[in-house]
Amino acid sequence: MFSKTTSAPQPQPTRTPTAAPTSYAPPAAPAPARAPGKAASLLAADLTFEGNISGEGELLIDGVVKGDVHVARLIVGEHAHVEGTIRSGQVEIRGHVHGNIEGKAVRLLETAHVEGDITHEQLSIDVGAFFQGRCQQFRPAPAPQPAPVYAEPAPQPAAQVIELDHAAQR
Repeated sequence: MFSKTTSAPQPQPTRTPTAAPTSYAPPAAPAPARAPGKAASLLAADLTFEGNISGEGELLIDGVVKGDVHVARLIVGEHAHVEGTIRSGQVEIRGHVHGNIEGKAVRLLETAHVEGDITHEQLSIDVGAFFQGRCQQFRPAPAPQPAPVYAEPAPQPAAQVIELDHAAQR
C-alpha cells in the first residue's frame, strides 16, 4: 500500500564565505519631544548672571545670580550664590541665598546658607543649614463651597376639618 521511494539527493548550492554577520539594530525612534517650558536649564559654576530670570521650567544654578528668579522648580547648587528674590513652586537650596524666598515647598539642605525671609506652604530645614530671617507659612485659600441646595418640601394635602355639632348628638 505504501511504498517508499528513494530519490537522488539534490545538490546543495555552494556558499561563498562572507564576513561575520554583524548585529542589526533597528534605527532608534526619535526621543519624544519635551513639552514647551519643561526642559531643565543649567547656569554653570563659571557663569555670573546679572538680571532677572523667569520661566515655566526647571532651573539649576551652580554659578552666581544677581537678580530675581521666578521659575517652576529651582535648585541652588552647593557652590551657587543668589542675590535677589526667589519665587518658585519647589525650591531646593544647597548654596548661598541673600534675599527672600517664596515657594510652595522649600527645602534647605545641610550646606544651605540663607539670609532672608521665607514664605512657604511646606518648609524643611536639614541639620547644619544656616537660616537667618523669618519664615511664614501660608495656606491656600479653601475652595469656595457651593451653597447647599434644599429641595422644596412637597405640598401637603389640606387638612380636612370636620366640625361636629355636639349639641345635635345629645
